[in-house]
Amino acid sequence: MTETDIKSSATAAEKKSNFIKKYNEHREKNSEKFKWLNIAIMVIFPIFITCMAEINQFKKVGAFLGFVVDRPNVLLFDIVVAEVIFAGLLCIFRKGWIAALIQGFVYMALSITELFKYGTNGNHLILSDMKLIRSAKSLKSFAYIRITPALIIYCIIVVAAILLIFELNPRLPRHIPVRRAIVTASCVVIGAAIIVLPGFYNPVYKLFGLDTTTATNAFILNEKFDNNSFIAFLLETASESYANRLVKPENYNEEFVDDITNLNVTNTDDFNGGKKPNVIVIMSESYADFRVFDQLGVDDKYYEGFDKARKEGYAGVAITPTYASYTVRSEFELLFGLPVRGINAPNMPQRVLAAREQPALAQYYKSWGYSTAYVHPFLGSFYGRAKKYQHFGFDQLIFHDDIDGVTDFTVPVEHYGTYVDDKTVYDQLYQLIKETDEPMYIHTTTMQNHQPYNQGEDPNDEFGNYLQWVQHSNEGLTDFLEKLKKFDEPTLVFFVGDHFPSLRGETSVYNQLNLTGENCSILYEQEYFIWDNYGADYSNVPEKPVSFFYMPYVLIDIIDAPHDAFIEKMDSFMKTVPVYSVDYNDGTPDNEELDVLTYDRVIGDVMSPCPIPEEVLTATVDDNDEGDE
Repeated sequence: MTETDIKSSATAAEKKSNFIKKYNEHREKNSEKFKWLNIAIMVIFPIFITCMAEINQFKKVGAFLGFVVDRPNVLLFDIVVAEVIFAGLLCIFRKGWIAALIQGFVYMALSITELFKYGTNGNHLILSDMKLIRSAKSLKSFAYIRITPALIIYCIIVVAAILLIFELNPRLPRHIPVRRAIVTASCVVIGAAIIVLPGFYNPVYKLFGLDTTTATNAFILNEKFDNNSFIAFLLETASESYANRLVKPENYNEEFVDDITNLNVTNTDDFNGGKKPNVIVIMSESYADFRVFDQLGVDDKYYEGFDKARKEGYAGVAITPTYASYTVRSEFELLFGLPVRGINAPNMPQRVLAAREQPALAQYYKSWGYSTAYVHPFLGSFYGRAKKYQHFGFDQLIFHDDIDGVTDFTVPVEHYGTYVDDKTVYDQLYQLIKETDEPMYIHTTTMQNHQPYNQGEDPNDEFGNYLQWVQHSNEGLTDFLEKLKKFDEPTLVFFVGDHFPSLRGETSVYNQLNLTGENCSILYEQEYFIWDNYGADYSNVPEKPVSFFYMPYVLIDIIDAPHDAFIEKMDSFMKTVPVYSVDYNDGTPDNEELDVLTYDRVIGDVMSPCPIPEEVLTATVDDNDEGDE
């Protein structure tokens, strides 16, 4: 660089520095020149950002105004909350533009996230969903992200307002630190109380007329959103989630657990005749039979492979613990043979598990001489599966990462739509049982039928594309079962969908069916089949619907595997409490014994009978969430 260049650069830097200095002096003058205007702005901004976040949900100002006329107390609640938040931020940072920037960004970011989430799967955003923020890289393949002119305009308006506040430079005086500390502490206390103190938030919610109906299923939750709209909904559901947090049962002790499992075990010997069939559990992503809704007139052609397997084996109905999302709830029940309701039905149950070896069903199969595998054609980091599931008793964990190009699959990987073709998964299952000397227990959670459903003959026909996906899945299923018919090892297959699919919020087929929190139970009924190639006995399979978590014991009974007192107890529960799910039927009373056993198995000290050796069970593992995306 020449001397001339150096001087030129120095001159430019000096000019820039002088400009910034003069502009800051200009803003300092604005602070005093527009003192009363600035005070008004600091009062008005929380009202403004509240309205902008809500208008973004309604998409049109007219629809928002209609809600305000109908539910003015809710808007007033939102404004009071926003004022408290802004006051706290202002006291912390003193400068009005910083407080506005933080509150504006958070409000609009949450509002936009809610908009996209509901538009993607018909479920509204709750604060606990933010735990998935690490998985943003994975979630982008799910979401329908549509940037509309209205959304752009709303964001521009918010940015313009924050820039105006930056220019006018409202701020608190420097000489009131004690008052600032008192106000800050008061805002923090109020914020915490509105979430964690029923004695505070219950009368507040009642005063402002918020809908505090207990959301026992997704449709009731969505109806609550319609009554509370965005901000009040977020806070009220956060209070509900905290009130429903998992705590150690009062009666959890060794004596009570021993009393529960004090049974005469009838089958403690080896398998009947020594025959150990391969056991394959296929939990098919978003697979559901929409023919249960006659008004839709769905053609049987989409389900030919499914119908054929049901005729050849055993057909039944299982009650899933979730709808449209949170696959891991269904997966938890099938992997552990325990109800998510037993641990207060968290959306992501794997996050509450104790950091140790877990007595999942794979542990039993290992103790019976089986080789075990978990197969999922998606990222192992999603939901922390790769880190968590290594403690479930699986000898192999097989994942596929399209994003980073890494795969554990040992067969050629093909895609159908966005995700790995179900046929690829079935090829992997067949290779596993073919190349493994021991009998195998395999759990697979497929991915092909996951949204988005914007690929197909008509990108706008979401439901039609979904049915096309199901039909393709059934074709792969038929080919897989035909291979097993010729396979010389006894094999048992259990097939079920994890939940009805996520469909777009406002235009979905669910809205056409006029489903509500009162009549949506059919969406938790998943048709399944059990199929075999060796003449299995299905005489003891329950004829009436049972919860998902009982199905592992149904399979254990079919293969005539040994029982311990825990398995025997779960068999008895299947007869006395066949369905244990608040989503399906919130009238079913709490079952103290089921809740205690569930807590004991996955969080407590595993006082109930367990196939894991004591020295392995008591060893703490490194199982934090650092492996999650």
